[in-house]
Amino acid sequence: PRLPQTKTITAESGQNVTLPCQAPHNNIIVVEWSRADLESEYVILYRDGHFVPDNQHPSFKNRVDLQDRQMKDGDVSLILKNVTINDAETYECRVFMRGANRRKRLTPHTCFSPAGQPGGHTEDGGKEDRGKEDGYVGLIVGLVVSAVLLLAVVGVLIYKRRKPQEQASYEPPVELQPV
Repeated sequence: PRLPQTKTITAESGQNVTLPCQAPHNNIIVVEWSRADLESEYVILYRDGHFVPDNQHPSFKNRVDLQDRQMKDGDVSLILKNVTINDAETYECRVFMRGANRRKRLTPHTCFSPAGQPGGHTEDGGKEDRGKEDGYVGLIVGLVVSAVLLLAVVGVLIYKRRKPQEQASYEPPVELQPV
């Protein structure tokens, strides 16, 4: 089966973003937006015309809504209000439709990325930010190791310079021979 294309939305902290999701028709009875990192909790659950607050992740309370609660033409897009860096993840839209006996997964790869960090995610859904943090740690470790090596080289050079001087200044006792 062909997976839908990844859609990356970019916004600055404090802005509202709309994560698009389109169902094939408007016989929708349940809409669930989730993120893999939330495990059993979800971003929003809308069932039979009402929001279901049970198991909603606390960080999304009063910050999410559907763009069109009537879901006309199958529009089940999510509005995420007052975004923060912590919202930068991959979101998944799932829909139950009347007459269908199973869930339809729609737009499983809608990513939100803060402005100034284009992409924000790697292909496998991992955060690029973690790589940046690792890069900073690597830079610091590299600088510390370089400084230690530089001190070691300077120490060896100083030691070698003093050693030949000490050897050159040493003269063995001279025996005087009568003439």
